[in-house]
Amino acid sequence: MEFHDCYATTYQSARQRFRAAAQDAGAALHAYAHPIPGPDGQPLAADVAVFGPPGASRRLLVISATHGLEGFCGSAAQLAWIQDGGPATLPPDVAIVMVHAINPWGFAHASRTTENNVDLNRNFVDHGQPHPANPDYGQLHEALLEADWTMDAIQRAQAAMDDYAARKGMDALFDTLARGQYSHPDGLNYGGTQREWSNLLLERIVREHLQTAQKIGFIDWHTGVGEYAQPFFLCFNDEGGELFERACAWWGDARVRGQRPHGKARPSYQGLLFQGVQRYAGDTPVCGAVVEFGTRGWHMRRILRLDLWLKFHATPGTERYDMLRADLLDAFCPVDQIWRDATVRHAAQITAEAVAGMAAW
Repeated sequence: MEFHDCYATTYQSARQRFRAAAQDAGAALHAYAHPIPGPDGQPLAADVAVFGPPGASRRLLVISATHGLEGFCGSAAQLAWIQDGGPATLPPDVAIVMVHAINPWGFAHASRTTENNVDLNRNFVDHGQPHPANPDYGQLHEALLEADWTMDAIQRAQAAMDDYAARKGMDALFDTLARGQYSHPDGLNYGGTQREWSNLLLERIVREHLQTAQKIGFIDWHTGVGEYAQPFFLCFNDEGGELFERACAWWGDARVRGQRPHGKARPSYQGLLFQGVQRYAGDTPVCGAVVEFGTRGWHMRRILRLDLWLKFHATPGTERYDMLRADLLDAFCPVDQIWRDATVRHAAQITAEAVAGMAAW
């Protein structure tokens, strides 16, 4: 299996590859059309491939492109398991529900967010209640997201973050930047004011494809956190509980327990997709993790801001735009054979470990 068997260079190519591989492997395929077309005018959709027995009581949910442009790696991770012969080795009573591009707009437009600049992984809160507060984010917003993208602006943003960290600590800075905020629609990790199309779709997928499940496993593929080309696990089951311990057994205690993203204390993340799956699954237990592949470490803070600048302030079609867009894409999916080869091999193994764990659950 070579990395180019799994990686694609566009959303449309990734979608075609996924559907063809899933069909060849005998999956039941379903497509959910997005209401907005892609940048080339072609239709967008989230695709679901179900492998294994229709009535399986153990179901592993594997999702790509929660953060849209991270779907280049997430799609490759899904294809890696298929191309590695995974469907033919499924144990009895275990099925895999693969969701390809839960956020197809972000994937196709090479943006981390949805069409409304919403971080889908902060959108699964109760929008009928007051939104979670993040009061300090407002202190940093204007300094972080100036209207022009220059080295001076980048340095001013860094100075603002350094000043905040000097007063409150690096862990507090990371929490403020990453936990999610609901006050600045053009800002970082904006959780939105209502359920996104992808949020509504996830509930439908759980209802339609996990209805026979008595036990649910979970993998959500991401990039940007961890050592370069290495998997980094963020398990959001209650630490010390039975489901958390099960995730440790699947993937290794050292990989799952006590993980500190970018070496910082874990932020108080709000509105995670994993929490949405838990809610929509009702009383059915859900065990699993977000699995990241490391790229540029803490420097991804700058890249998250670049994504927003390209969306709200840049002039498409210019050479400057093209160069900065290439920087954005490379930060989330490095143009590096070594990185891409490592990620597909890790992904196939991590998925196989989860399948084995489901069979023993």
